[in-house]
Amino acid sequence: MPRTIYFDYNATTPLDPAVREAMLPFLGEVWGNPSSVHHVGRQARVLLDEARERCAHVLGCKPSEIIFTSGGTESNNLAIFGTARRLKSKGRHLITSAIEHHAVLHCCEYLVEHEGFELTILPVSREGLISPQDLEKAIRPDTILVSIMPANNEIGTIQPVAELGALCRKHGVVFHTDAVQWFGKEPFTAIEQFHADLVAVCAHKFHGPKGAGLLYVRSPLHPNPTQFGGAHENERRAGTENLPAIIGLTEACERFIRAPVFSPEIMRQFTQRLAQVLQGVGGVEILSSQQRRLANTLAFVVHNSDSVALLAGLDLEGICASSGSACSAGSLEPSHVVSALGYERRLANALVRLSVGRDTTLEEVEHAASLLPQIIRRAQHPE
Repeated sequence: MPRTIYFDYNATTPLDPAVREAMLPFLGEVWGNPSSVHHVGRQARVLLDEARERCAHVLGCKPSEIIFTSGGTESNNLAIFGTARRLKSKGRHLITSAIEHHAVLHCCEYLVEHEGFELTILPVSREGLISPQDLEKAIRPDTILVSIMPANNEIGTIQPVAELGALCRKHGVVFHTDAVQWFGKEPFTAIEQFHADLVAVCAHKFHGPKGAGLLYVRSPLHPNPTQFGGAHENERRAGTENLPAIIGLTEACERFIRAPVFSPEIMRQFTQRLAQVLQGVGGVEILSSQQRRLANTLAFVVHNSDSVALLAGLDLEGICASSGSACSAGSLEPSHVVSALGYERRLANALVRLSVGRDTTLEEVEHAASLLPQIIRRAQHPE
């Protein structure tokens, strides 16, 4: 078997040992339901409240502005469905971008198809950038919600999110940002840096557990719940809280957000080395912006090939990569992100994303760099 080289950190990260240690007591001796009134339940409640306060301290917000969820998808669903339904009496116009994660796009499309909303999808440049001018032109008197991610999961493009959020605030429009790929990778000081009313966070993107996330909701906004059956999370998200996962999320937030666990300087060295090699391979086009992208992310398309052949070739050599969003794994559809950049369908179906991480070594990068040209050539069809 070939050695394993994991270049898919945007899909998920391994659970950090210290985070696992913090979770262990909550898989054993601390097992109560935080909603129970007896002393076993009260012990769990105290620790749940403490976790909320710890997360709020890291994010620089009020504890009451945090809703614990099962991850990024649920956070985005709650933000979009909950806010749109809460504010529909004020208007039914939504704005998003063509390169959002499907956890955002599919919510917006559902509201259009089934609940009478209207949607404007902003175009992007060849590098995936959204124009603040385009956003301001798209805002209407009946616009109630804008959703734009700060960092794209497929190509790594970093948006001028603070400027976009400030424009929304100027016009009195709620701004949601799917920041799942930002945390742990880019500098973070406080949640207010996004100028957003709603921010989605997901633990397993920065060495926390799967099944844990949160939604920051700027007070006094109160999205309608999308789950029913109890008064959990201050009546905003029904369902018994997953305390072990929440503790893991909290520990990961404290350890890996303020000082990004993905060191931008080291990550940039790795992706620049890989880009240098790819630039010398015929038929390869690098998509990620050199100036405005996540330092750990490198995306490219290959002429006369397809993602299935490319990923299979990489996997045979032990290199784990992806063709975009992990949530679309196994899909034969071309990347909607690459299509939005203006590439034709056959190239949108020939995307490879390499995303390096904390445990990536220079030796792995050099080994992969030595293999990439031949892997790509083998996967290319004759013209």
